[in-house]
Amino acid sequence: MAYPTVAGHPDYSSTGVNQFIPQVWSGKIQKKFYDYTVLAQITNNDYEGEIKGQGDTVIIRTIPSITIQDYVVGQALSYERPAQPSLTMTIDKGKYWAVELDDVMKVQSDLSLLNKWSEDAAMQLKISIETAFFAAIYSSVHADNTGTTAGVKSGAFNLGVATAPVQVTKVNVLDYIIDCGTVLDEQNVPETGRWMVIPAWMANLIKKSDLKDASMTGDAKSPVRNGLLGMIDRFTLYNSNLLYHAVDTGMDGYNVLFGTKDAVTFASQLTETENIRSQDTFADRVRGLKVYGYKAVKPEAFGRLYCYK
Repeated sequence: MAYPTVAGHPDYSSTGVNQFIPQVWSGKIQKKFYDYTVLAQITNNDYEGEIKGQGDTVIIRTIPSITIQDYVVGQALSYERPAQPSLTMTIDKGKYWAVELDDVMKVQSDLSLLNKWSEDAAMQLKISIETAFFAAIYSSVHADNTGTTAGVKSGAFNLGVATAPVQVTKVNVLDYIIDCGTVLDEQNVPETGRWMVIPAWMANLIKKSDLKDASMTGDAKSPVRNGLLGMIDRFTLYNSNLLYHAVDTGMDGYNVLFGTKDAVTFASQLTETENIRSQDTFADRVRGLKVYGYKAVKPEAFGRLYCYK
């Protein structure tokens, strides 16, 4: 919009008839913000190397549990033949992107558009895969690590269930985090390497909770001062806007996931980006493909807190 002038005064702006004042196009692109992705921090890729070269399925063998029996001197021993079904991870998912830029536009533009678009596509691909992952993986959680009677030993913890998510507030948010830790304890899950992915509003409640007192965590500064949530009850906390959530009985229910990297394995078989010439017009085309799969190989090593604000 041109700077306003009184009626009858010559308009020298770029939108006026005289056009003595030019338009200036910035060589800098406005910064774009992306959703934070955490898939690499919460899954393992133990079997990725075996699927890279060929095949669409990984058969994962498991170790059976041996039965321990009482012994009386002189008794005949009872032998078992240990057996445990194997797990199957299939590479059955794929996502792609493709862009095209006409030669005329490429020459006349003052920006490297294909590079900018490719960089954005790479970020959007990560976000798309993680969004789909969170929307599906929660259903593979061990039955004793979620629901109204979570806890394989005690069944004492209400972590929410469909149609009845639990409400998390600044008063009880730490209690729920500790309950999740105990649920893993009852499954004998190692204490090291535990993670929890929470929505932004839950991170907000943590900073408003008693944890804002640095003396409770032993840290030099409280989360309110440094903005970092760090570790709470052995969980490294990750803030994500990609967690699956949906309106449930009038409330926005969120799947807050927690566990260790042993729980889910992720394998990327093919990540391809290529530049080609268009056969239909004078243009460059860039396209990318990612083929992948994932599997909950130890469901007992992760759980779900189904909650709302």
